[in-house]
Amino acid sequence: MSESTTVYGGACHCGALGFSLRATQPPARWIVRACQCSFCRAHGALSCSDPDGSLEFHASDRAAVSRYRFGHRTADFLVCSRCGVYVGAILETPRGRFGIVNVLALQPMPPGLPAAVAMDYEDEAVDQRRARREERWSPVTAEP
Repeated sequence: MSESTTVYGGACHCGALGFSLRATQPPARWIVRACQCSFCRAHGALSCSDPDGSLEFHASDRAAVSRYRFGHRTADFLVCSRCGVYVGAILETPRGRFGIVNVLALQPMPPGLPAAVAMDYEDEAVDQRRARREERWSPVTAEP
């Protein structure tokens, strides 16, 4: 991980579930992704990660954390059970834990974010999906 990082915080609407993204790049250089799966479209989610940074999820009340798996069941999508906001996702592999955040949950929203790029992962095999996430997602150092 780079020595030069900036921490960006975020949380669900009620504040029960949040994250700290330690990023090595300024927001203007992030790749913001608009996944086209039904879950992400239904939540209006835009995601980002920093493979050279790190990600920590936290909860003021663990009972508020709802972990949802769908499709290939490769990742836990973290949704607040109180206010319904999707804040991010975690993948666990033999190499470690990796995650993404929902950019729309950043507080405050950093200026200069690039436009989201539509992404479609529907044709990926499970092994390809895990490998892509291990490469592109942020290492997770703590989870709720």
